[in-house]
Amino acid sequence: MSTTCLLIGTYTEKLPHVDGKADGILGAAYEPRGSLTSANLLAETRNPSWLVATPDGAHVYAVMETTDFDGRPGGGAAAFSRHPATGILTFLNAVSSGGAEPAHIEIDPSGRYLLEVNYGGGSVTVFAIRSDGALGERVEHIQFMGSGPHPQRQTSPHPHQIVFDPTISGRVLIPDLGTDLVRFFDFGDDGSLTELSQRTFRTAPGAGPRHVVFHPDGSHLFVLNELDTTLLVLRREDESFVQASAVPLVAPGYTGSSQGAAIRVSPSGRHVLASTRGADTIAIFAFDAAASTLTLEHLESSRGLVPRDFVFTPDGGHVLVANQDSDRVVTFAYDDAGPSLTYRGTSSVPTPTCLIFV
Repeated sequence: MSTTCLLIGTYTEKLPHVDGKADGILGAAYEPRGSLTSANLLAETRNPSWLVATPDGAHVYAVMETTDFDGRPGGGAAAFSRHPATGILTFLNAVSSGGAEPAHIEIDPSGRYLLEVNYGGGSVTVFAIRSDGALGERVEHIQFMGSGPHPQRQTSPHPHQIVFDPTISGRVLIPDLGTDLVRFFDFGDDGSLTELSQRTFRTAPGAGPRHVVFHPDGSHLFVLNELDTTLLVLRREDESFVQASAVPLVAPGYTGSSQGAAIRVSPSGRHVLASTRGADTIAIFAFDAAASTLTLEHLESSRGLVPRDFVFTPDGGHVLVANQDSDRVVTFAYDDAGPSLTYRGTSSVPTPTCLIFV
């Protein structure tokens, strides 16, 4: 039976919002019955809380979610080559991200550039990728401005993710939690970013957009709001998006603390899944493309604290959940027809934050 490599981003240091316990990027093997091998250290690095890999798995890039880098304020980005047989990561280099607390990175479709957003610094940076996979010169850096109504979380811009539009070539989306905006950009062949202010989508005040994901039809975009714990359905109209509907992420009557965390579309496109911290749940919504609406079908405990990220396995048969503050990755069998999640097991992993398959 074939196995697939799972890479696990982590926290390694104690920060105001987390007590990091890992040593760097971890790896485990998944096999289709749903089991994971014990996590092992692949590369030491500081707070690699988000990861991305090249399509061939030959190179891996990590944010370094720090407030200092090489003795100066800011975070970083680290590049690694990956051994095809052992999965071991070899450090290539690290560069300053140009802002504090980077939260997300993405490789552009051409494979020539790495884009990184700095949550604390309120900015986005673009690096050239050298022929050996190492990070080269900084080719773009944009500082955002603005704020939102939340007195603690929205005093300045906080971009949280960077995503390429699968339909419009070179179109980039950045949800900005601090300003209640989903920002749109054109990405140039030279790595430049040009903001398209006429395309900007504004959420409700204080919503705090954290992550976005496209439906396979390319006509719908889902926006997960961290602060008001809602999920929006946006419908494409020409090159812009308009809000079609919205649903809460928590169960009716829930009054405890809650923060939206991660969002994924099921392989079939029939369902959208979202995790909520505080409530510590995974919600499954049925998606009606004709009506552009979501309906809650199933709500499952994440079996841990702070489900920071989750991912569908390559075979689509399981969902793995990174419960950051419980030091565990939990495996659920996924039934798209139900739909449902059924608990299958727990793996001990220190402060997991990001899960990707290579």
